[in-house]
Amino acid sequence: MVGKRKIAMILGMLLMGTGLIGCGNSTADNSGQSAGNNEAKKNIGIVQLVQHDALDSANKGFVDALKEKGYEEGKNITIEQQNAQGEQANAQTICSQFTDAKKDLIFAIATPAAQAAYNSTKDIPIVFTAVTDPVAAKIANDWKSSGTNVTGTSDKVPVDQQIDLLKKLIPDAKTLGVIYNTSEANSVIQVDELKKAAEAKGLSVKEIGVTNVNEINQNLSSALGDIDVLYTPTDNTVASGYALVGNLCVENNVPIIGAEEAVVDKGGLASIGIDYYKLGQEAGYKAVEILEGKKPSDIEITTLSEMSFTINTDVAEKLGITIPDDILKDAKKVTGGVK
Repeated sequence: MVGKRKIAMILGMLLMGTGLIGCGNSTADNSGQSAGNNEAKKNIGIVQLVQHDALDSANKGFVDALKEKGYEEGKNITIEQQNAQGEQANAQTICSQFTDAKKDLIFAIATPAAQAAYNSTKDIPIVFTAVTDPVAAKIANDWKSSGTNVTGTSDKVPVDQQIDLLKKLIPDAKTLGVIYNTSEANSVIQVDELKKAAEAKGLSVKEIGVTNVNEINQNLSSALGDIDVLYTPTDNTVASGYALVGNLCVENNVPIIGAEEAVVDKGGLASIGIDYYKLGQEAGYKAVEILEGKKPSDIEITTLSEMSFTINTDVAEKLGITIPDDILKDAKKVTGGVK
């Protein structure tokens, strides 16, 4: 009997030891799971004002920059893409949803989208792109340090350089038309700068205002007879109608000088302007700094130091414009946009 009791006691102690070991393993597993939870995916909301080539390129540049720096959709970040279809009210609704969902970061593409994001939250970090003047848009107090939860990249372009290019390519031009959305602050700022630069070079400026894409055909058509060349700023409404703008101008022998490359592909003559992919890419790098702990107000708002220089050789031939060799050799050459 004694022998049996000893055996029973030994077996009991062994079972207790096994149980403790099991508990120890369970604790270790829970600890590992908790550490994994501390490295949870970051949630990013992207609000794009409208779909067109320039903003699409900026969007892609942003996502590619995140991936380049190790932040990849489905692995350590989750990205929710939303398009406001050109409507400010839609942008505001989207940004309110992002705020309610407590996103870790909001990426806003174009001025109205950035304003909607800033109106929705003063806490969640916001990175913008394709905003000409963030101070005038009232989403930042200063370019060096926003003083807000906002930073990003501006698509401000060198208007003086574009006027100089215009004068070299179309030296006899007297009247410069500019088509833009009169309700977009981004564009009003550019037109004011354009008028000063053009008048300093002896050009008069004819404003062609629109409030939506549907007005482009009539308003531009009625003005083409009064202008020698058309300038297209970085305007989202006009960019959505580049194909129409290009066709109308080519048919009426009016060259287009654009603030960004996309219009040159659609019938514009030339551009010294923004590469929106690179602009979005730079914004993506700023977003990475924020995801890694930096405050938006500590990250300077910047423009691109290098502009893209593009000439459409088909349009030049169609309009009978000779491109000087010193200009042509340094330009990216594209074709198309001519029927």
